[in-house]
Amino acid sequence: MSPDPAAVFRQEAQDLFEQLEQALLDLERLPGDQDLINTAFRALHTVKGSGAMFGFDALARFTHHLESAFDGVRNGKAVASPGLISLTLSAIDHMRALMDPSAAQPDPEGEALIGRLRQMTESAAPPQAAATAAATAADAPGESTYRIRFRLPADALERGINPLLLLDELRALGPCRTVALTGRLPPLEALPPGALFLDWEVMLTTAAPRSAIDDVFIFVFDDMDLQVERLADPEAGPRLGEILVERDDAAPEAEAPAVSGDSLKSALNEQTPLRQAAPGRQSAGDSIRIQAQHLDELIDRVGQLVIAQARLKQLAASEANGLFKPVAEEIERLSNELRDTTMGIRMVPIGSLFGRFRRLVRDLAEELGKDILLTTAGEETELDKTVIERLNDPLVHLVRNALDHGIESPEQRQAAGKPRQGRVQLSAVHSGAQVLISIKDDGRGLDLAAIRARAEENGLIPPGARLSDQELYLCIFQPGFSTARAVSSLSGRGVGMDVVKRAIEGLRGLVEVGSSPGQGTEITLRLPLTLAIIDGLLIRVGRGRYIIPLAAVEECVELSLADDLRSKGRSFLNLRGDLVPFLRLRDLFASPLPADPFQKVVIVSSGEQRVGLVVDQVIGDHQTVIKSLSRLHADVESFSGATILGDGSVALILDVPHLVEAGQRHDALVAAS
Repeated sequence: MSPDPAAVFRQEAQDLFEQLEQALLDLERLPGDQDLINTAFRALHTVKGSGAMFGFDALARFTHHLESAFDGVRNGKAVASPGLISLTLSAIDHMRALMDPSAAQPDPEGEALIGRLRQMTESAAPPQAAATAAATAADAPGESTYRIRFRLPADALERGINPLLLLDELRALGPCRTVALTGRLPPLEALPPGALFLDWEVMLTTAAPRSAIDDVFIFVFDDMDLQVERLADPEAGPRLGEILVERDDAAPEAEAPAVSGDSLKSALNEQTPLRQAAPGRQSAGDSIRIQAQHLDELIDRVGQLVIAQARLKQLAASEANGLFKPVAEEIERLSNELRDTTMGIRMVPIGSLFGRFRRLVRDLAEELGKDILLTTAGEETELDKTVIERLNDPLVHLVRNALDHGIESPEQRQAAGKPRQGRVQLSAVHSGAQVLISIKDDGRGLDLAAIRARAEENGLIPPGARLSDQELYLCIFQPGFSTARAVSSLSGRGVGMDVVKRAIEGLRGLVEVGSSPGQGTEITLRLPLTLAIIDGLLIRVGRGRYIIPLAAVEECVELSLADDLRSKGRSFLNLRGDLVPFLRLRDLFASPLPADPFQKVVIVSSGEQRVGLVVDQVIGDHQTVIKSLSRLHADVESFSGATILGDGSVALILDVPHLVEAGQRHDALVAAS
């Protein structure tokens, strides 16, 4: 079934809004950049035309007025001042609101915005702006002529695709000569009602770039046949026969069959402005847009294949003559490759998420009366699309917190010997099977004394407990925790940071905090690359089998009495001279069976912390298809999900960050007692 064109437009329009927003934010730093101005205009033009095509009339009208008002910047009558950029960004917010089919008619808010924009852009331009406009006009490229042929699907009208609006969009780019080709029309008695059998050929002369033509068809490109040819010097017109022969519409022999009426009309259309056609054809893009739901379904099928492959592997291992083993190994190899390829399709650069924060930082800094610069690094780092979508809200909390709590006012920074402008950096980097996302500011840093006092006051820690700085920092993620004495619109209510921690843990991630008084704070999020299929280590504790994510495993060693050290009620493993605390999963899971005489210790890490997990048996590696726990078990600590093994039984997946944190809490309580 073809997707709803209006739904496709809504999705594409959001991308265009972001593109427009980024161009405006860049234009604020580079007010005279003509490329940025043209980028903004192309986005506005595409939204206007496509909005009208798909029935978003209020959006199309507002965008048309916005385009006209902003035209003063393009022709040099106005400069892209911060005030004008702010007003245009507000207009983009209004455009987003007009995507709602129930948007108010008439639109007094939109009319007020357009009125203010016109008033601002119609003021006289400064001399340098006029000079820039004149220079730009002098350097403008000459006009080009294009031959555009397009054919829409037969059900285009039923799906809300209006070819007349496409032709209007082309006419807006420059003078057009249009011919409707009727060669595919069936006899009248056989003509289905509502079906479309016309093709069109348009000769367009324009100074706009080729991309502007592509933008006209951006929302219907996948459902149509389109050819765009840039034609040569239109000075001298060729003979009609030459055009027909060149395009294979007629043979050069005199006795050749007569050409069709459509071919003749098309050649006449071309003959008037052109002498020679330069052959060319639009190449299809190297990427396609598909719905996320289809990707999720594909991942689910791959997961089922992985489970079936595990069953086949187990059956092959138990088969006596070993005939199935080569086949099982080949299927395992293919399923691994299919898994990796499919997971790669879901990966998107995190820069698409980072880009959203430029507007947030700009607006919030203005509200707080602070001068703050946002920088980003590692935008090309790829992460699962689902993870990126669920990261938006936690990152918003962290960035707002950095701007409100971390960065000082310009006067305070100047008094402390710092630059008046504060800095916040978002960065991402791969680390094994994880991605590290950092939110770093150069502000005042965290006040450990204030955090300890408030944590003791709230009963989060025992008075006088010996805790590391990292453990104290993590107190800020407890519900209701805040060191702010005054409540503002942005802070002081203790709401937000605990939401961040829960959201990151819901992604099977970990939050780390580092801070230096007077120098700033850095919060690092450790996240898995994907939430669907992982490599795991299958272990046994008592009768139960469990999965440890392989990305968290450092090594496996045997537990000997000589290495089992105890100090103040805590158990340590002497690992080549390093003391590593360990937890006995048998005790944690209350296993009734006697312990295995040759127990193993799986050394796992979470951030900078290491802990040993004592198990009865290490079975081996296992491709793990992650299944969510039911609502009844969703809050059970120590487990992050479940998977189905080759024999059909269920194995729980251990939550390594939680186990490490639980071990640290146990050590802290023992030390304080």
